[in-house]
Amino acid sequence: MIQLEALTFAYGDGLPIFFDFNWQAQRGDSWAVLGPSGCGKTTLLYLLAGLQFPQSGRLLVDGQILSRPRPHTGLILQEYGLLPWATVHENALLGLRVRTFYGPDGKHAPQDFQPTNELDPWLERLGLDDVRHKYPGQISGGQRQRTAIARTLALKPDLLLMDEPFSSLDAPTREGLQKLMLELWIEQELTMVIVTHSIEEAAVLGRKILLLHTPPNKQAMVIDNPGSTEPGFRDTPTYLALVKKLRGYLEDR
Repeated sequence: MIQLEALTFAYGDGLPIFFDFNWQAQRGDSWAVLGPSGCGKTTLLYLLAGLQFPQSGRLLVDGQILSRPRPHTGLILQEYGLLPWATVHENALLGLRVRTFYGPDGKHAPQDFQPTNELDPWLERLGLDDVRHKYPGQISGGQRQRTAIARTLALKPDLLLMDEPFSSLDAPTREGLQKLMLELWIEQELTMVIVTHSIEEAAVLGRKILLLHTPPNKQAMVIDNPGSTEPGFRDTPTYLALVKKLRGYLEDR
C-alpha cells in the first residue's frame, strides 16, 4: 500500500533526513516507527500524509503518487487537534462536516462519499456518549484522545497515521488506548503507522517496527514482531526479549 522509492527529503539546505530511502508497507500492516529525537519519525509521517513532499524519488500510496493529502488517509496528532470552543460531539463531527461541505470531489472527500451520520456508533464504541455535550477542557486526556480517534475513524480511512498519540497520558490510560487501537486495527482492516518514542509501545502496537537513526536515513531497518496481537503479549518472554533487542539497537545508534 505504501512505497517509498529512492526518496530524498531535507528541510531547506540542511542535511537530508532521508537520502535515497526505500521502504514499503503492505495493506493491513501495523507499523511502529521508532528512533531517537530528530531522526525523522514525524517527518516520515508528514510525508505519508501528503503534508510534506520529497525533493527526489517517489512516494506512492495505494499505487498512486502522493501529490496532496488523500481523503482515505486519517491523521491523529499528539495534541489531539480539538477545538476548545466545540463540544466532544462537534469536534468528532468536524471531519464529516468538512466532507459534506466539499461533496464527493475526490480531493477533500472520496468520490463515493454519501453524507450520513456515521458518528454516533463511534461515540458509543469509544465510551464518549456520556460526555458528548462537554468541552475538551471538561474531560480527561484519554477522553480527548478518544474524541480525536472518533473524528478520524468516522471518515472510514484505510490508512491511519498517528504521531505519538498516547505520550502525554498516564500509564493505565495509555495501555487501555493501545489495546483499543489494536482492536480497531483488526476490526476496521486498517493499515496503521504509529510514530513513538516508547520502545514498549512500539513492541505492542507494531507487528513490524521501522527503526530510524540519526540522519541521513539511507536504509530501512525492519524488525518483525508477529506476536504483538497475541493475548497477554506484554507478559511473555518474547515481548521482554524484543524490548531488550530494540533498546540495544537504539543505544548503538
